[in-house]
Amino acid sequence: MTTYPHLLQPITLGSLTLRNRVVMGSMHTGLEDSNRHLDELAAYVAERARGGVGLIVTGGYSPNKRGWLKPFASELSTRAHASKHRQVTGAVHDEGGAIALQVLHAGRYGYTPFSVSASATKSPITPFRPSALSTKAVDQTASDFAASVALAVRAGYDAVEIMGSEGYLINQFLAARTNDRDDLWGGSATARMRFPVEVVRRSRELVGPGLPIVYRISLIDLVEGGQTWEEVVELAHLLIEAGVTVLNTGIGWHEARVPTIITQVPRGAWRSLTARLKAEVSVPVCASNRINSPEMAEEIIATGQADLVSMARPLLADPEFVLKAMAGRADEINTCIACNQACLDHAFANKRASCLVNPRACRETTLVLGPTQRTASVAVVGAGPAGLAAAVSAAERGFAVTLLEKSTSLGGQFRLAMAVPGKEEFAETLRYYTRRLEVLGVDVRLSTEPSAADLAAYDEVVVATGVVPRVPDLVGVDHPCVATYAEVLGGAVVPGKRVAVVGAGGIGVDVSVWLTHDPGEDLDGWLAHWGVGDPAQHRGGLTEPEPRQPQREVTLLQRKSTPIGQDLAKTSGWAHRAVLKQSGVRLVSGVSYTRVDDQGLHYVRDGAEHVLQVDTVVLCTGQESVRGLFDALGERAGVHLIGGADVATELDAKRAIEQGTRVAAAL
Repeated sequence: MTTYPHLLQPITLGSLTLRNRVVMGSMHTGLEDSNRHLDELAAYVAERARGGVGLIVTGGYSPNKRGWLKPFASELSTRAHASKHRQVTGAVHDEGGAIALQVLHAGRYGYTPFSVSASATKSPITPFRPSALSTKAVDQTASDFAASVALAVRAGYDAVEIMGSEGYLINQFLAARTNDRDDLWGGSATARMRFPVEVVRRSRELVGPGLPIVYRISLIDLVEGGQTWEEVVELAHLLIEAGVTVLNTGIGWHEARVPTIITQVPRGAWRSLTARLKAEVSVPVCASNRINSPEMAEEIIATGQADLVSMARPLLADPEFVLKAMAGRADEINTCIACNQACLDHAFANKRASCLVNPRACRETTLVLGPTQRTASVAVVGAGPAGLAAAVSAAERGFAVTLLEKSTSLGGQFRLAMAVPGKEEFAETLRYYTRRLEVLGVDVRLSTEPSAADLAAYDEVVVATGVVPRVPDLVGVDHPCVATYAEVLGGAVVPGKRVAVVGAGGIGVDVSVWLTHDPGEDLDGWLAHWGVGDPAQHRGGLTEPEPRQPQREVTLLQRKSTPIGQDLAKTSGWAHRAVLKQSGVRLVSGVSYTRVDDQGLHYVRDGAEHVLQVDTVVLCTGQESVRGLFDALGERAGVHLIGGADVATELDAKRAIEQGTRVAAAL
């Protein structure tokens, strides 16, 4: 008996039987955009197939050039394209897996000057205004979709997914927001549905009855002028009549004012909508978005809310997710923390995607943790993210590893990060590393601060001693009301009701969220604060946001005169800025600090002196590397400096974990 009997049960879709209900959802990694990367793409998907996933869905491939996501991006429109994909599909089949090609037309989301859409309405997240497709061009585009589907079969794909969600072209046809046509392809809700229905109908005609056609349907658009629930259900029925085998679920457009997948979104936040759709249709339905554990996936299927579960980023984080669940080793799964820092942030910055907690993702052929041929001992000093990554990676290669940490617990700066509301998932990464150290037999020594002499017996020494908060040269910085971010997040200092946060980088924003957050907020409260309503009552699922009740009065200040938060991550920073606004955090830029005293924080702005009367001043003024041990080791061979001890800028877990992994790979 398996722990997850419903999740791991086979399912037949058309002529294809999947070995389990786990779908690795589509993610555009950048490996799709050039034929010279197909060998890397093959290695990437093969590792996930080897890890036991039921069905892999590729990143989006355009059916024609005007549907490109960016210039010369992924496209499947010729037999030559299809023949090259045999390398990818063959790699998956060799591992006993199944793979679907996603056909995606970017529409007005295309970063090209020749993008097209249902109407000539510019997207707020792309620089180019699209041209409106002519009536004839719409018809041809539907045929191009079908031709791409047929080519996927020629390429050896086991199924296809037609992307009708997330605000891409098909979604643009479906919403009055982006479709003001008055021809056969617009003018009414039913006419707006014609385009996706024709895409599916023509695709089915070309490939016959057996091939599974998955359609990614937008359950809730989360934009003004989006679809109603009645329209979503009507579309689902029309698509099934046209030949859809499975309905996969999508949530929100990329331009939505509501976050849908980042870490501050509660786990399983959208599963109830999936259940509502499943109750309306006769084909299997796949749940998606913020599902990152086998326990939740099992519950969703066992309770009849869905037939399959799509977990995209969780399979980026751990390609052996399914095998570990099957073997009763779920506690060894490297859980996706939904940070977006190395996956979506990279994709939207035109860089190759990877994963913060698994830097080998999309680098399977270049970042290799092969077994060592050496008999060597390795000491890793410091058990923050960098040290943990180095210790685990070195032990996986077969080195004898000792991990030394001066505090009484593992985690370093991760322990501070996971205290921040919306970043609780960071605790999962610490859980993963703790368990891997146990499984690999690493000698972990807490409350141990070694000297250079203590490390003389080791062949390799990795110094990952981290950072300490930087304390600025400010009059009154030793006042009792002043505390560092580490003292506040770590629980050593309890702030008062009125707080000044000095320094508005990522840490300052996080601390401000922590200071104002309502610890009693549940899913219903989260949805209400973001203005998410029932799409059966509110078009697009949007309603008026319910005001937050901040726990403290917070002022966030910075020296720079630029807008606060503008340097935060591309796909999540806007949401963090929105939370600050919702919580009434006062933002003050362009200041110079003069002193702290019993009156509060004194600063100058625009030549005028100000006093901010507060109970607590929290310093988020950067970090300083802890390098004493490294300096003491001197020029000794086999010494490596990583993480915050190497570079103290911000608290960059992505860099730290990758650096730790690369050092171990190079030993």
